[in-house]
Amino acid sequence: MNVRRHHPFYGPITTLALAAALFAPLGQARDLAAGKAKAEEVCAACHGKDGVTTLDPSYPRLAGQHADYLLTTLQEYKSGSRKNAIMGAQAANLSRADMENLAAYYASLKGPLTNRR
Repeated sequence: MNVRRHHPFYGPITTLALAAALFAPLGQARDLAAGKAKAEEVCAACHGKDGVTTLDPSYPRLAGQHADYLLTTLQEYKSGSRKNAIMGAQAANLSRADMENLAAYYASLKGPLTNRR
């Protein structure tokens, strides 16, 4: 008996299991205390101690941003696929764990962004 042809949930279950395996790292708990310490050391000078009060209005606010977006952005700065002289230099010194912790920390903060209706 061929399970793939006869079981009605084979396709959806396989797809869900694969998706869960691929995205599991994003849902894992990170070290928020380490993220906060690294943020104070590396990020606060430009992005503000709270992730909102930036040094320059053109700098993005990080508080409340999605962790997966922040992690991807830091990885792109580090690899050079996203260009910015300041951020490229900052990200070059970050480990994968540093980036994950920073992303989780900033995502845990209440951000100023809201949906207006």
